[in-house]
Amino acid sequence: MRAAFFALCFTSSAASAETLDGALLRAYNNSPVLNSGRAGVRALDEKVPQARSGLRPRANASLYLGKQENRAIARQIDEEIANPALTRVQTKSIQTGGSMPRSATLTVEQPVFDGFKTQNATRMAETNVFAGRERLRLTEQRVLFNAASAYMNVLRDTAALKLQENNVAVLAEQLRQTRERYNYGQITLTDIAQAEARLAAGRSLVGQARAALEASVGFYRQTIGVEPKKLSPGAAVDRLIPKTREEVERNALAEHPVILAALHDADSADLDIKVIEGDFMPKFSIVGNVFTQTDISGVYNRNIGASIGGRLNVPIYEGGITYSQVREAKETAGQRRLDVDVARADVIALVRANWGALQAAKTQIAAAQAQIAAAERALYGVREEAKAGLRTTLDILNAQQELLNARISLVFAQRERVVASYAVLAAMGRLSTETLSLDAWQYDPAVHFEQVKDSWVGTATPDAGR
Repeated sequence: MRAAFFALCFTSSAASAETLDGALLRAYNNSPVLNSGRAGVRALDEKVPQARSGLRPRANASLYLGKQENRAIARQIDEEIANPALTRVQTKSIQTGGSMPRSATLTVEQPVFDGFKTQNATRMAETNVFAGRERLRLTEQRVLFNAASAYMNVLRDTAALKLQENNVAVLAEQLRQTRERYNYGQITLTDIAQAEARLAAGRSLVGQARAALEASVGFYRQTIGVEPKKLSPGAAVDRLIPKTREEVERNALAEHPVILAALHDADSADLDIKVIEGDFMPKFSIVGNVFTQTDISGVYNRNIGASIGGRLNVPIYEGGITYSQVREAKETAGQRRLDVDVARADVIALVRANWGALQAAKTQIAAAQAQIAAAERALYGVREEAKAGLRTTLDILNAQQELLNARISLVFAQRERVVASYAVLAAMGRLSTETLSLDAWQYDPAVHFEQVKDSWVGTATPDAGR
């Protein structure tokens, strides 16, 4: 349903005006919040190759080069037995030298079995990636909903400002006519004071409406990235919403990203228990070494060799830390399963609140339209009766105020009508550029995941279709 009253706000042709779909596309392509969420998921993708590295070979090389100086002193004492004085002769020899000891070692280790820790850690990392994608989808929904709200807020506040400005013009004319009637002696100064007071109040409301519009323009600029200039009327998305609340709830329970992310979190917590339990199991790897040593044991001494063997590590007791970590992980897994129930309850509450707001907006529009028609008839009647002296100036002012209030109520109700339809679609978990059939480039988080999941080397980040 088109909000026809918004045509008052902008009179340009549709070809040159911004549309709601166009604003949503701007937000989808340029939102820093959404781009930040995408970067976060790409970072989460890297946890998968990190987990897979547990069973990949490891190689490292070590080099040693030094300077060594040697100074050896030898002493010897000879005794001459024939000499009655037992004369002793001492001899000393000194040997000096230097060398440059050096060595190089290459060690390669291939893990063979790690208690299934790598397999479970990889599955946990992949599950966390899926949860991250659901949270990215939730961020996308929020960005699109905020964009729709910002767009409709500008239309609403622009229309409300125009109504208030028109009301001031009407009140100024009413004051002029009141003064003329006073000059003819038909009314008193009290009527003029009442008209002046109502005009002053109207000008105050114009100031408030202008401030509200400025705030909405600021939110529009923050959310969509550009200043609003010429906006076309917005439309509700009822065509994408089921006819009954029960069907909306069923779709929400099956598709809402909050619930799906909570389910992935619960699976990840269960896998974390298995990862920690892997520390109880033995670990086996094959280790090979190639080395060369020169001048280590002596000058001109060189040793070259290689070795290969198996390394078995059997944990026996580590102070109880692993047992505590397992217990902690089990409690966390229980918490995550309870979080799923919390998420479902929150989503159902959200669906019912937004569904109720949508139905209320529809009712308010019909009531406001009826109220406007009745207020217009009442104002016309009061004016005619005032000409005959049956009504006072205050009666006319009150009738004008009731008509203004009814028109502003319609403005707000039509805004709520459109925004509430987007809120229901978001509560179902279906607010996306694909569902809205927007002609948009679609960011696919799976592209980056496929690019990095099997990476062995490299520090450059792939483009991933950004």
